Amino acid sequence: MAIRAVLWDVDDTLFDYTTADRAGMRAHLVAEGLLDGYGTVEEALAHWRRITDAQWARFSAGEATFEEQRRDRVRDFLARPELTDDAIDAWFERYLGHYEAAWALFPDVLPVLDALAASHRHAVLSNSSIHVQERKLRTLGVRDRFETVLCAAELGVSKPEPRAFHAACEALELGPHQVAYVGDHPEVDGRGAAEAGLLSVWIDRAGVHAADHDGAGRHRIASLAELPAILGSDTRFGAPSTFR
Repeated sequence: MAIRAVLWDVDDTLFDYTTADRAGMRAHLVAEGLLDGYGTVEEALAHWRRITDAQWARFSAGEATFEEQRRDRVRDFLARPELTDDAIDAWFERYLGHYEAAWALFPDVLPVLDALAASHRHAVLSNSSIHVQERKLRTLGVRDRFETVLCAAELGVSKPEPRAFHAACEALELGPHQVAYVGDHPEVDGRGAAEAGLLSVWIDRAGVHAADHDGAGRHRIASLAELPAILGSDTRFGAPSTFR
């Protein structure tokens, strides 16, 4: 049966999260005078990334709420466990100002959404929260491209659990075999979508992941320009896959 809808990840799939996070945190560290404890800015950014990844894993596993993982990121980064929630929230809001100033879509996003607008329905499934992703999509000018936005914080289940993907399919009133999922993480997105029965499209823009992340049922692409060909869309947009 033909693919009728595309489910999208947001961060590092549609939205260039990594670049925005790095630029925002760099500006924030300078503004807060927090670079003295590090040899270089890159060292500080790497420390922030390690903590973010660890706390996000706790949230994805259901071990912390969205707000708890965010606050624990700041406490760990500053090495100040005594900070109150109010103080942490104020610190994070100042960071967000710098981070949001660097928000941008990847350049291949709007062309592919335009190309698929008439042939496929579109929705979002993210491991974040609706409050965060709704605002992000509206700010980036693409919220109206998606029928619905579903997020782990509200669903109570995270990718790669099949229940997360199936909840999104149910919201679209489609079977998993009628839905494609596009995301940037080889396991959370690529393997998770394939095991849930969706057409799995894993975007690896930089081509930095090892080939052993490839797997049955996963289509690996380097650009969203390759997506219409995978979906079998009747469009003139697209490019042959650069991964085999």
